[in-house]
Amino acid sequence: MSLPARAKGIPLITNNSLVRSLSGEFQSLMNRRLVFKPTGGVVVMKAVILAFPEKKWENYTIPVNSEPVVKLTERRLLMSKRIDEVITIVRKDKLRSYSLHVTNPTPVQARGKMEALLKVMSGEPFFLAEGNMPLVMPFLVNYLAGLFYENEPEALIPVWKDGTAEVTHAVYEPGTLADAMEAALAEGYRSLSTATGFLDYEPISIEELSKRNPKATMSFFRVKNSLNVRFAEQTLKGLH
Repeated sequence: MSLPARAKGIPLITNNSLVRSLSGEFQSLMNRRLVFKPTGGVVVMKAVILAFPEKKWENYTIPVNSEPVVKLTERRLLMSKRIDEVITIVRKDKLRSYSLHVTNPTPVQARGKMEALLKVMSGEPFFLAEGNMPLVMPFLVNYLAGLFYENEPEALIPVWKDGTAEVTHAVYEPGTLADAMEAALAEGYRSLSTATGFLDYEPISIEELSKRNPKATMSFFRVKNSLNVRFAEQTLKGLH
């Protein structure tokens, strides 16, 4: 099976995505958009953390500096002036455990991350992160959220030079993401990354972001094993 590739290339950060054809479908989408709530002059959004393991090695409570990695991820997101609330999607049978670590655990019964996210889709744009990203950079979250509000794409996804999309470090419009995930599931896909093939998203070059601030690349770091833990612990010491 091959995915439809609708996002062509990796453009530099630009406002060109504002030039769109106002078809009936797109106009309907615009009409559904909610009015974003400002806080102190800054437009904010919700962040959603996926702490929903699909593989045996995925452990979102692995300790980093004696704290669960998911807790550190939530804390880093809340340091962003663009994020006013964080919810964490967890497996239903793990609710008691995660309630000890995060502010708003949301229990879901599903076969994988994509199905779990689809079940808790809200009505407002949101920033999506994975629960093992303790180095997520507030300045980058702020930048991506601001760019999303300015350009209003279906999704704003950082992309590496090789074309790999960081789908769990991105901003989404919930209606179009839900449609994309349903389409991917209908085609037999299970990985969240496959939903991008059904989205007309705006890709943002990670290499270009890193030229502006070298710390940007650390935002995509994930803790998967003990070596990752040591790197995260050392790096966090130098972050403020």
